[in-house]
Amino acid sequence: MKIAYITDQLYLHGGAERVLTNKVNYLANLEDMTIFIITNEQKKNKFCYDIDSKVKHLDINLIYKRDRSYFSILNIVKAPIHFYKLKSLLNKIKPDVIITLSSQYDYYFLPFIVNKTLIIKEFHSSRHYYQQDRANCSKLKGFVYKLNDFVERKYTYNVLLTDDEKKYFKSNNTIVIPNFLIDIPKSFSSLTNKKAISAGRIAPVKGFENLIIAWKIVFEKNKEWIIEVYGNGEKKYVEKLNNLIISLGLDNNFFIKEATHQIEQKMQEASFYVMSSLTECFPMVLLESMSNGLPIISFNCPNGPKNIVSHNNDGLLIEDGNVEKLALAILNMIENEEMRKNFSKNGTLNVKRYNKQTIMKKWLHLFGYKNLIL
Repeated sequence: MKIAYITDQLYLHGGAERVLTNKVNYLANLEDMTIFIITNEQKKNKFCYDIDSKVKHLDINLIYKRDRSYFSILNIVKAPIHFYKLKSLLNKIKPDVIITLSSQYDYYFLPFIVNKTLIIKEFHSSRHYYQQDRANCSKLKGFVYKLNDFVERKYTYNVLLTDDEKKYFKSNNTIVIPNFLIDIPKSFSSLTNKKAISAGRIAPVKGFENLIIAWKIVFEKNKEWIIEVYGNGEKKYVEKLNNLIISLGLDNNFFIKEATHQIEQKMQEASFYVMSSLTECFPMVLLESMSNGLPIISFNCPNGPKNIVSHNNDGLLIEDGNVEKLALAILNMIENEEMRKNFSKNGTLNVKRYNKQTIMKKWLHLFGYKNLIL
C-alpha cells in the first residue's frame, strides 16, 4: 500500500509537524507499506523532527507569501504551477491513499485531480473563530466559505481531532481520530524546581501576552519562580513580547527561548505547564507535558484543552481569557506541592488512552489496510 502525505513544510517546530512525523514513522515500519511525504516549500531545510529513512520525501519547490491571503494576486498566480507539479507527481507515484494537512491550493483541487484513490483532509486547528467570522463576513468571503464546504464534500473523509469540531462542518463525511503519544517517558518531573514551562509557535493565537501579564501578578507575590517559553516565531513579534517582559520588570523571571529538540528534558526540569492560547484543537503539547508528569494550567479555550485535561484531576481549566484567574491558578499550583503530585500521578495515567497502537488502528482501518491486526 502506498500512502502519500501532503503538507507545506517539515522544518518548523509545531504540533502538526510532530504528529505527522509520529504517524509516518509508525507506518513506514509496517509490512507492505510505502510512505511518501510531499512538501512544497521545504527549502532544502532539515526536518525539525527525526523521520525514518524508509519514508520518501519529495518537494515541488513552490513558495507562497505567508503574510498574504492565498487568494492574493502574488499567491494565486502560483496555483496553476502547483496544480501541474502536484498532479504530475501523484500520477507518477500512484498512491492508494492521499492525506493532506495543507490549506493551500492543493486543498481545493486535490479531490479533482486523482481517480480511484482514498482522499483524506486532516484538520489540526479549531474552527471556532472561523465559524464566528463566517456568521458576519462579507459576501466575497462568504463565497470562499461556501467553496470550502463544496470542496470538503468531495473528500472521502474529513478527519477531525474532537467531536466538538463536527458542528462546524457542512458535510457528512467527518470522522474523529485524536492524536497519539509516541511513548510514555521512563522518568518524570520531580515537581520541585521553581520553574514553569510553556511551548509552541510564538504567534498571537498562543496568547503569550496574557501569560506575561499573568506572570506579573504572580511575580508581585512570588519572585522566586520563573517560566520558560520554548518556540519560534516572527522576529518582530518575538521582540514585541520581549519588550513587554522588560517593561513589566520580568526579564529575570520570564524567558522566551528558541524551540528545542530537548523539550522532554525541559519539561522534566519544570514543575507544571501553562497554556494561554486563544484557541486550540487538540494540543499535543498537553499530552506530552502530562506524559512527563507535569500538572496543567490552561485557559478553557475553544475547543481543545477540555478534551485532554480533567479539571481538578490532572490540571486546572481557567475561564477563557481571564488573566487574573490564570495568575491565581499559577499561584495556587506554586503553593500546593501536594496538588502538583496528585495531578501529576493522575495525568500520567490519563494520557495512556492516547497510545499509538489504539489511535493508529483507527487510521489503518480507515485506509483499508489488509494486514490490520485487531
